[in-house]
Amino acid sequence: MKVVAYIRVSTKGQGDSGLGLDAQQDYITRAAQQNGWEIVGTFVDVASGKLAIEDRPEGAKAIALCKEQDAQLVVAKLDRLSRSVHHIARLMEQTEFKVATMPQAKTFELHLFAALAQQEREFISGRTREALAALQSRADAGDAVAVQKVKNRSDALAKGRAVADITAANNIRMTNIANAQEALRPHLESCLYNKVNTLQSVADCLNAKGLRTARGSEWAPTAVRRLMIALNVSF
Repeated sequence: MKVVAYIRVSTKGQGDSGLGLDAQQDYITRAAQQNGWEIVGTFVDVASGKLAIEDRPEGAKAIALCKEQDAQLVVAKLDRLSRSVHHIARLMEQTEFKVATMPQAKTFELHLFAALAQQEREFISGRTREALAALQSRADAGDAVAVQKVKNRSDALAKGRAVADITAANNIRMTNIANAQEALRPHLESCLYNKVNTLQSVADCLNAKGLRTARGSEWAPTAVRRLMIALNVSF
């Protein structure tokens, strides 16, 4: 069975789901090996889960390739597709999909899992709002403990805004990295055209051209692997 790998890192940071780029890739690669899937393409988005996959740049390309290759979409975890049942239901109308951590689950079963997860999030959100309203009411009445808790929460929100600023800077950095990787595409393809067929030989070829990684280091097999995944290029 052909599959198209889709990896998403949230704008909140790679730790959002406990899965960064490499971890998601490893989950998908392992599931493909264990289930006999042929990965015909890999797409990576840096985007919020609030957006439907077809509204994300690389997500739209992944769906298009699924249709072109008659392939199924595969993600490491269900929330890498979306946290919205509506979005997942809409995706079901466009393509079938698999989850690497639940490779035997059918699309309809995954839809049910998403519905249960959304219901739980909404329940927790409602209880949190009620608890915060009760806390504010006690603080307004002069409860010293409640007043301190409200202050602590306010301080935490201020810290969160600072983190959001850092996240925005990280997003710019990720965009710059993507642009730098794209600029390396012709050099990478030139190396592959010369029939190099190992990660080390590609690294040697790029180093011989005087090229460096985004961090200014010489190329190593691991860095080449990441570049090839990012550019959806293979031997």
